[in-house]
Amino acid sequence: MSLRIVLYLWVGENMFHCCLGQLNPAIKHRVCIFPQRLIEEKTMRIRWLGKTGLQVSEICFGTGSFGGLGHFKHTGTLKQDDADRVVSMALDAGVNFFNTAEVYSQGMAEEILGKALGSRRKDVIIISKISYHIKPGQNTAGLSRKHIVEACEASLKRLGTDYIDVYQAHGLDPRTSHEITISAMNDLVHQGKVRYIGCSNYAAWNLMKGLAISEKNRWEKFVTLEAMYSLAARWLELELIPACLDQGVAVLAYSPLHAGLLTGKYRRGQPWPQGTRIATQPDAPEKWPFDKEKLFSIIDELTKIAQEHQGSVAQVSLNWVLQKPGICSAIIGVRTPAQLEDNLGAMKWRLSDDEMARLDKLTEPERGNPYVNRLMRPS
Repeated sequence: MSLRIVLYLWVGENMFHCCLGQLNPAIKHRVCIFPQRLIEEKTMRIRWLGKTGLQVSEICFGTGSFGGLGHFKHTGTLKQDDADRVVSMALDAGVNFFNTAEVYSQGMAEEILGKALGSRRKDVIIISKISYHIKPGQNTAGLSRKHIVEACEASLKRLGTDYIDVYQAHGLDPRTSHEITISAMNDLVHQGKVRYIGCSNYAAWNLMKGLAISEKNRWEKFVTLEAMYSLAARWLELELIPACLDQGVAVLAYSPLHAGLLTGKYRRGQPWPQGTRIATQPDAPEKWPFDKEKLFSIIDELTKIAQEHQGSVAQVSLNWVLQKPGICSAIIGVRTPAQLEDNLGAMKWRLSDDEMARLDKLTEPERGNPYVNRLMRPS
């Protein structure tokens, strides 16, 4: 019986071919040499998810582009084979954080994600969300106890898992009390079906009221806030980000590229691309508001910075979000492997303090009383 020893060597790229050429032929088949570049390409920056003790990738993979049913046909139409490919790419790059919802393509996105993850589900953190949309005469949506319990069971089945890592309210349901909603979510945690709870699209007072109710009743607290945040949408900085920093709630930024407007494909004096959400989704101007001239000014500055780093405009936009206080992860949504590859490229470099300051100044949101800096400083 012979013992085979395989030696793994991590070397610089320049040494790679040299090492191969100098190996003794008798042992060459037992030595595996990998260029350091391959390792660096898989490096993903990791952060703590608030105070949960969980570690998650800075890039969170959103699944709004899976399925393409109903309203979500404007977001993307990836079917199982295409989704398998991009999910595998994300996993191989070190992404361990995935975001979905029961409302995405009528639940199909959850089903596709579950199949794409397969046996690797145990290695990732999954967020799913309960729909807050109210359908008159039905109990198939909203944040009632009935819907929360039924929705969770359905999501577990579609995802092919026996637990959801973070279960979020997708928005405030004005017809259901905070107490009922949080009580039902708390029960799911203690039943082992959900591990943490969070919220999405909440105003600061909604978030703080929910946290106060949980503290009063000794229930599980919201540990995440999922909200829109980008260079073109900075209103979170007025109240929500300070509140989350104070309470230890992790902020997950969705639409960090503002529906593609901050990728560089929309430019002054050039035809705008067709087939995008901005071009086809009827409510796009309302959901992702923007001033054309201000947008073009932002793109001009992003382009300069991207060229300095040999990166892309999208990578600059993502890094700005990720380097802002309070932000845990940026939720990306892709239609193609090329888009995913470009987004992941943001992990290879960071913006300088000067570059952050330039972008901050260019996109500074209006701050009236009581949000002026003088009044926002700790007393």
